[in-house]
Amino acid sequence: MNKFLNKKALEIKLDDRSKYLRKLIVQALIGGGRGHMGSAMSLVEILRVLYDKFVKFDPKNLKKRNRDRLILSKGHGCLALYSILVDKKFFSKELLNNTSKTGSILGGHPEYSKVPGVEVSTGALGHGMPIAVGMSLAAKIKKEKHKIYVIVGDGEINEGSIWESALAASKHNLSNLKVFVDYNKIQSYGFTKEVVDLEPLIDKWKSFGFDVSEINGHDIKQLTKNLVEFKKNKKNKPSVTICHTIKGKGFYFAENNPYWHHKNSFSDEEIEELNNCLE
Repeated sequence: MNKFLNKKALEIKLDDRSKYLRKLIVQALIGGGRGHMGSAMSLVEILRVLYDKFVKFDPKNLKKRNRDRLILSKGHGCLALYSILVDKKFFSKELLNNTSKTGSILGGHPEYSKVPGVEVSTGALGHGMPIAVGMSLAAKIKKEKHKIYVIVGDGEINEGSIWESALAASKHNLSNLKVFVDYNKIQSYGFTKEVVDLEPLIDKWKSFGFDVSEINGHDIKQLTKNLVEFKKNKKNKPSVTICHTIKGKGFYFAENNPYWHHKNSFSDEEIEELNNCLE
């Protein structure tokens, strides 16, 4: 049996930086009174390592030609993206207090041209991956050297558009494309194994012509090593990393709990406990 399908294999202590980014997510959750909490918490380390060490960006020059492109195809996990963009000074931390409220630039899904640092409006599942493939192909045709990173959800890859775009990526040998699957095993209304079982997921991606790896998506060292190998990769094919994660990671009452996929109200006790988990 795949060791990553065992929850105990994913148990890892969060360091201060991972806790800080989660505090920003909690700030947005409480400020807006709603959000896809579980879907954001499983993403934090993936985004953290990408933005801390690998993605080329300039918050003062959003259209810089040689910047890397990162697309959060599972747009409902945007609170994690907002937290890292705040951390990297794309916009003010205070904006998190009005997330999802009328007039705020920060909605329940990320919007291009509204939110600095967001490359593509996402939320309709299955759309981000095809756009990433288009960007990757354009960069290859123009002989540009930047990378395109796209993060998809495990429930999202039920969508046929994911696999159609995967075929195109393989056909055109898009070695500048890196896909991350946030494999937290829960989608909107249940466990993926019960809704549509994705296994054997490694074999599926291999059959579509991808260079495939799998890691603990909360392990900073594994994520870093994986991305170093991608940067050095000389294989003439697109790459996918299956990131085994825990939905609601860092909050014992939300971990692997479908109830916390999307919360639209929080009691005083829940707010207190959210904050207590990060102390």
